[in-house]
Amino acid sequence: MVTEKAKAKFVDEIPNEVMSLLEKEGVKKEDILFFAKSDLNKDGYFCDNYAALTNENLYVIENNAIMAYPLTKDVKFNNENLIATGSIVLTRDGEDFPIISYTNTYMRKFGHLARLATKIVEGMPLSDDDFDIDLGEEFCPKCGSRLPRNNRLACPKCLNKKALFLRVLSYLPRYKFELFLVFLYIFLSSMISLVRPIVSGRYLYDEVLTPGGRFYGQIISIVLVLIVLEVASVSITILRGRNQAGLSAKIIYDIKLELFSAMSKLSMSFYNSKQTGSLMTRINNDALDIQYFLNYGVPDFVVNALTLVSITVIMFMFNPLLAIFVFLPVPLIVYMTRRVIPRFHKLKWATWVRNSRLNSLINDSLSGARVVKAFGKESSEINRFKQYNENLLQARLKEGYNRARTFPVFSYIMNIGGLFVWSFGGYSVISGIMTFGTLMTFIGYLGMIYSPIDYMVHTFDWYTNCMNSAQRIFDIIDRKSDVPESPNPVRMPNIKGDITLKNVYFAYEPNKNVLKNINLEIKAGQMIGLVGHSGAGKSTITNIITRLYDVDEGDVLIDGVNIKDIDLNDLRSQIGMVLQETFLFSGTIAENIAFARPDATREEIIKAAKLANAHEFIMRLPDGYDTVIGKRNTNLSGGERQRIAIARAILVNPKILILDEATASVDTETERQIQEALQNLIKGRTTIAIAHRLSTLKDADKIVVIEHGEIKEMGTQEELIKLDGIYNKMLNLQKEALKIKGEELL
Repeated sequence: MVTEKAKAKFVDEIPNEVMSLLEKEGVKKEDILFFAKSDLNKDGYFCDNYAALTNENLYVIENNAIMAYPLTKDVKFNNENLIATGSIVLTRDGEDFPIISYTNTYMRKFGHLARLATKIVEGMPLSDDDFDIDLGEEFCPKCGSRLPRNNRLACPKCLNKKALFLRVLSYLPRYKFELFLVFLYIFLSSMISLVRPIVSGRYLYDEVLTPGGRFYGQIISIVLVLIVLEVASVSITILRGRNQAGLSAKIIYDIKLELFSAMSKLSMSFYNSKQTGSLMTRINNDALDIQYFLNYGVPDFVVNALTLVSITVIMFMFNPLLAIFVFLPVPLIVYMTRRVIPRFHKLKWATWVRNSRLNSLINDSLSGARVVKAFGKESSEINRFKQYNENLLQARLKEGYNRARTFPVFSYIMNIGGLFVWSFGGYSVISGIMTFGTLMTFIGYLGMIYSPIDYMVHTFDWYTNCMNSAQRIFDIIDRKSDVPESPNPVRMPNIKGDITLKNVYFAYEPNKNVLKNINLEIKAGQMIGLVGHSGAGKSTITNIITRLYDVDEGDVLIDGVNIKDIDLNDLRSQIGMVLQETFLFSGTIAENIAFARPDATREEIIKAAKLANAHEFIMRLPDGYDTVIGKRNTNLSGGERQRIAIARAILVNPKILILDEATASVDTETERQIQEALQNLIKGRTTIAIAHRLSTLKDADKIVVIEHGEIKEMGTQEELIKLDGIYNKMLNLQKEALKIKGEELL
């Protein structure tokens, strides 16, 4: 039974004129289960059309005309997805009729509409769970732009730069003591800088070198004062450098840890949509940009701003007219700075994107070096690298040329003020209006006042880098996982191993279903074999059981509890996986076996290796269990790596075991050894095996045949052979293929 509350979010958006047309057909609002708007007509022209679903009909409203399609047993509703558009297609008596079209913007909604219609046709009852779905926010409510995919929370066009900047600054309170010392050292250094022009200007020229001065002839004294000031300045600079070095390390540590932790909690769909090089750039380069801005940009900006204010006050106290000449170019500099900042944002972003692509290419080429060399594609890879590197070069040149053109102009404009000071100040000294010492003090401050202004202009460049980097980093930190932890997870430290899949639908891309209405029950301790052609959906079933992905519709239950409600750590810590592509980490063999149980003793590791038939070859290695495995594991054969993976699974002692073509890439003799190890691993566990050789499933309690995402056959091997269907055909084809190779089924 569907409640009004459940369907409200899909019904409340019905326009009044559309509701009037439906009412003329005798349809009341409470009868409507689901409503959707499309943006295309059947001829492909843009216009607003609508679809409304009831328990009896699917209504399509187009050009103020309404068409009713009865939900009878003789019809089927399917989604037909093209590159940029899609249609709901009605099939009756073997003929297809497109009844409503839409662009990909509305793909999710119409895909769900077709599934609901199919359920009604098949006589399956609807419940509130069928309406508890997230169809995704397609457009920014503020500017109307389409939102990026992959759970990005913010619209790039509407990004609040002020809020982003304040969020970056929110890191600073973590380092209160270190920042206090930084500001103290910079303040003391600034005070020394403010005193130095007075000592080397007015006091030196007017009081020491001028007859009649208060300290006339005391050269040694003034030199000693300048030496003391210089020594104090150098000492403070050293202390500040040491403190900021430690602060840099802490900031970069915290940012990288927060970023990596956030990435680790995201689902597999995030990693499938990103290139490794791009993520590495975010962790390394972007974190460094934020660290540099926080550690150097912010403190120096604050102190330079205070220095600028202090020097301004002092200069107006010395000579207001000269001070006005100094600040004449400043409004022009501020105006130009505001104009160039947006351009630098765009140029920096373009450079980052190209650098990220180059890093991804380098990562792929190095990781796939064996394939590149095997196919003799070195020249092709060099040309690809050259092209990507050329794109990065052009982006950097454009950025560098703009910087080279902008900042010298700023410096020149600032120097114009200096020329005015020298001209008017020199005239004042000649005329006796001003002493030479006062002019030299003023000139000293002139150099100091342009330095903070110049620094603050360059700070905008650092600010641009930091904001671009912060946007990319927070984009990851703020993402919601596609596989969220339940707010009140059910603790299940001792899973039995009963698995149930009920009416499961799943798609990696919207409406391109990989699994369709999967219903499967696995009892604790049973061994289930999954067979089917490549791409049928076998591995996807194991992915949703391990909750690497969440189903779009339906339920996955473990021991009768919905998998979404189970504590993720409890779930995954009791599932073991042995995959076709075995990944071993850089480290010792013992560390790899104990990856999921780092607290395991050496005796437990050896016992697991023996059960996996791995102990003998490990002991033949130079350092036994302490042998360090290379990054690409080139010093181990495929079968040896596979047996280490089996030992890793045995050590975990999982309640549920998944074998995904664990013997697909090894020779017959190695396969026999691995099969022996797997028999030790399977005992007493719920096992789901995707097999390379069908004969390895002869002892399975149940074999499930998957084709195009649907279960086509199910039973024991003997039952499926008698059925003489898809499985038997696959088995006979495999026998023939092995006969040609001179091998037999195991």
